[in-house]
Amino acid sequence: MRNRPIILLAAAAVLLVLLALGLHLLLQPQRVAGFVLDTLGKSLGLEITATGTSEYRLRGTPLLVVRNVVAREPGAKTPLLRAQRMYVSVPWSTVRSRGAQLDITRVELDAPVLDLPALQHWLATRPPGKTRMPTLSDGLQVSGGRIDGDGWRVDGLAISLPRLHPDQRIDGRAAGRFASGDLALRFDLALAMSRPANDAGIAIVGPVTASSGSWRLPARLQLSAPLHFGDDGIRSARLRAHMGGRYESGDTRLPFAFAITSPLLLRDGTLALAPAGIALRGDGMVPDLDAGGALAYGKRLLLDLEGRLANWPDAWPALPPPIGASDAPLPFTLDYLGRGDLDDVAVLGIQRGAARFDASFRMPAIARWIASPAGGSPLPPLAGRLVVPQLDVSGARLEGVEVEFQDVSVPQAVQDR
Repeated sequence: MRNRPIILLAAAAVLLVLLALGLHLLLQPQRVAGFVLDTLGKSLGLEITATGTSEYRLRGTPLLVVRNVVAREPGAKTPLLRAQRMYVSVPWSTVRSRGAQLDITRVELDAPVLDLPALQHWLATRPPGKTRMPTLSDGLQVSGGRIDGDGWRVDGLAISLPRLHPDQRIDGRAAGRFASGDLALRFDLALAMSRPANDAGIAIVGPVTASSGSWRLPARLQLSAPLHFGDDGIRSARLRAHMGGRYESGDTRLPFAFAITSPLLLRDGTLALAPAGIALRGDGMVPDLDAGGALAYGKRLLLDLEGRLANWPDAWPALPPPIGASDAPLPFTLDYLGRGDLDDVAVLGIQRGAARFDASFRMPAIARWIASPAGGSPLPPLAGRLVVPQLDVSGARLEGVEVEFQDVSVPQAVQDR
């Protein structure tokens, strides 16, 4: 009986040690991270794992840091998301609500890789219903990100979003490099959105630089549009964009200004603008034109335009009379289907009265010819046919004239059409 207090104290000590050991094992960061990611994955229909070192904190604002994160559909070969590091902090109200509230303090992603086809496949499997948008009181930070599309990618992606609320204006920045084949587009843009919920108005401003091979096109972009997010993609009833810059290749410098107004549809990795209104202005080297038609960019670039050249540029070789005798605008058509760097063959048709000129050419070659010194070739690098009822040359009048142009840069199959 005298030893019973000692035995009870010893038993209590053992229980405390076992409890402390159990809590230590239970609350190890890897176990906490595994439990959280497994719970999140089951709610989303995903397998989410983190094989790197994990951290968590419960004091103050709860946070969780996981490394080498992989999320995929069960059984899928390609993950829809990978990240070297993911940092998430949430208020206690979100923890107590078990996700019923989507208030988040801050999210950070280091070197995330998003596979867009895998993401789209997973989204197609999700049950219908209203998508809830979270709040981010301390914002979102993405560094060293990448998006893999079907035949294109965005790398070096950096996103900074100070805060996010569904019913409040947000401001942020996005920078990176878009690449598709030989075409690259670097961007560093400021973004503003009236409200992130559906049918929000968005504005984008900043420098962009397109390049491919020996040419580059630095410019400044201004864009605004209302956006609608639906099951058939992202739509806008009216997108407005303006871009001023210059075409550069070797010693060639061609300043220009470009504007477009059009409905927009972005679906399955393809951007379509139709029916589009387009205006192009130069300083004597690039023609002034207004046109309407369609533009699309996905695996290939499509241009289908019809419009008017305001005048024949003074810097270009003069057109022979009677074609060049008038200052009236020149109706034209332009068709292109090929690589995004514009290095495939384009087809141009120009008409004035009964005279018509149809030509096939490569745009980079024409740009080099336009900016070539006076000692260059008097004829542009194109293949085509000029048909005029009559032609005045050196005081002589020729009737029923047909002139054919040939160029080695245009495939013979195209010239024979």
